[in-house]
Amino acid sequence: MQWLTIGQMAKLNQVSEQTLRLYDKKGLLSPCKRGDDNQYRYYDIKQSAILDMIQYMKSLGMNLRDIKTQLDNKDLDYLVNVLHQKQQQIQEQIEALKVQRRAVERTLESFERYRSAPPDGTIVLEYIGKRQMYCIDTHQNFYDQGIEAYEGILRELRNRLSQDKLPQIYFCNAGTIWRQKDLMAKRFYSTEVFVFVDREFVEPELITVIPPGNYLCIYCDNFYKEKEYALRLLEKIEQEGYIICGDYLCETIAELPVIGSGERGMFIKLQIPVKFQQKAM
Repeated sequence: MQWLTIGQMAKLNQVSEQTLRLYDKKGLLSPCKRGDDNQYRYYDIKQSAILDMIQYMKSLGMNLRDIKTQLDNKDLDYLVNVLHQKQQQIQEQIEALKVQRRAVERTLESFERYRSAPPDGTIVLEYIGKRQMYCIDTHQNFYDQGIEAYEGILRELRNRLSQDKLPQIYFCNAGTIWRQKDLMAKRFYSTEVFVFVDREFVEPELITVIPPGNYLCIYCDNFYKEKEYALRLLEKIEQEGYIICGDYLCETIAELPVIGSGERGMFIKLQIPVKFQQKAM
C-alpha cells in the first residue's frame, strides 16, 4: 500500500492541509497511520470517499457536528431530518434577503425622488398611482404638539409594526393623515400615522389602499412649515376651483442626515386629492 502524506491527500482532493487537520481533530476523518512523533499523518487514497461525503454534506449546509453524527450512526432518518431543517432555514434566509433587497431599493428610490423633487415651496398638480399603506391611530393630535411628541408617536408606530410582524424596513419615511372633514374645515386635527408598504411582505388585512388620482402637492423641507404650506394648498385649490375628494397626506420623501440640529431632518410632500369642476355644457 502506498501511503499519502497530508500534503498529497490535500492536493489530490483540492482541500487544504488545515482542513484535514480540522477533520482529524473533530473525529471526522483521521489518518490511517501516524509517524512515531505524531507529526506526520498518512492517508489511504480510499479515504477520499469519506472526504467526498463530508464535502458533499457541507455543501448541503450541514455543520461538522451533524456530519459527524451521521458518519458515526449512518442513520438515514437523522440525515433527512437535518436536511429538512436546513431547507427551512435556507427558505427563511431567502425571505430575509428579499426584504433586505427591498429595503435597499426603497432607500434608493427615496433619495432619487428627493434629488429630482422641485424646490421647497413648489406647488404642482400630479397624477399618483395606486398605493398601499399601513396606518395606525395614535389618538394624539400631532398639530397640538412638537417634534418631541412626533418622535414618541414614531416609537408607537415601530412597536405596532413589530406586533403585526411587519418587516422593520417600513419604519422609515412615516407620514400623517389629515381626514377630509377636518381638512375642509381647516381644523388642524390629525391622529393617524402611516407608512407605504408592499403587498409582497404585508398581510392584506393590514393594508389600506389609496386609489389613484390627481393630487395638488407642495414640497416642504422643514417639519415646522407644514401648517403654513398646507394652507397654501387649500388657497390654491380655491383659486383653481378644484374639488377636494379625499384625505390630505403628509408623505416623507426622504429622511436626511442630521447635522448639528439634533432633530430628524425630513423632506416632505404635502398632497390633497382633487378633481376638476365639470364644465357647463
